[in-house]
Amino acid sequence: MLKDDVLKLICREKDYISGEAISRKLGVSRAAVNNAVKTLRDEGYEIISSTNRGYHLTNSPDLLSKGSVSALLPDARSTCLHVFDSVGSTNNVLKDLAAKGAVSGTVVIADHQTGGKGRRGRSFASPSGAGIYLSYLFRPESGFDKISDLTSWTAVAVADAIKRAYDFEPQIKWVNDLLMNRKKICGILTEVSVEGESGLIDTCIIGIGVNVNESSFPPELSEIATSISIENGGRRFARPVLASEIIRSMDELTGNWPDSSYYLERYRELNITAGSEITAYPLKIENGSGRSGTAIGINDDFSLRVRFRDGSVEDLKSGEVSVRGLYGYT
Repeated sequence: MLKDDVLKLICREKDYISGEAISRKLGVSRAAVNNAVKTLRDEGYEIISSTNRGYHLTNSPDLLSKGSVSALLPDARSTCLHVFDSVGSTNNVLKDLAAKGAVSGTVVIADHQTGGKGRRGRSFASPSGAGIYLSYLFRPESGFDKISDLTSWTAVAVADAIKRAYDFEPQIKWVNDLLMNRKKICGILTEVSVEGESGLIDTCIIGIGVNVNESSFPPELSEIATSISIENGGRRFARPVLASEIIRSMDELTGNWPDSSYYLERYRELNITAGSEITAYPLKIENGSGRSGTAIGINDDFSLRVRFRDGSVEDLKSGEVSVRGLYGYT
């Protein structure tokens, strides 16, 4: 949309940018530029204008749009960026785009999801105006054996993005929950499709949901979930800044694939599961049963080494663990 292109140009200028310069760069009339600026002002952007100087942005609302995110990225990056006010699920939207030939690196972002997806069929709360709900398409040239590490890499990538955007360093709970003050601020869901004949990966849809500006959670989630805002005294954070940094981090991740050296070291640095008492549950939990023990460490393949109470030692590659002291587990 024209308003996104106009916003991108105005955002990038530290001083004024003339209407003539905008119309020339975008190949549109001055009247079209004026109408786009009016629309942006109606949405809450504070844009002042001055004769012979042009337009200057003095304040921005916390709105996720293609213009607000792409203004913080290289021009070429916006060609495969899709931003929506509301969707059922960003993962589902991206699956449809992938089926139509979308390239690796295509990103879908929504301000709100009506059917956000969590792990194992759970829902992911996705209120409007609060979080970042982002899906990233990756088409790796690898088999299924390696792809299981991808969610661990993604946890590191998002943690790095939060650090760069807001200067806070989250923790990681195995496998891929991001925490602040021992409560969850981010969930990651990776959905993979495989070519039947070759056994190679066709697409990886990596869904990332970050709680940024939520002010509260329902009682059933209040002991488990928090937001970056809550953990910082109600301070509000600019979501386009974090969204752009997540895209940068994911671009770096896919560019580095499959060299895991940085991601393994960083994952171990941020992970709080190793050294903790845990209860491990297989993917198919029968009668809610689990096995308790102590997490010894993170292996080179991102699996979790556990010494169980019966003395056996096992490496967990999948499943879920409850960590004593987190999420109501005492």
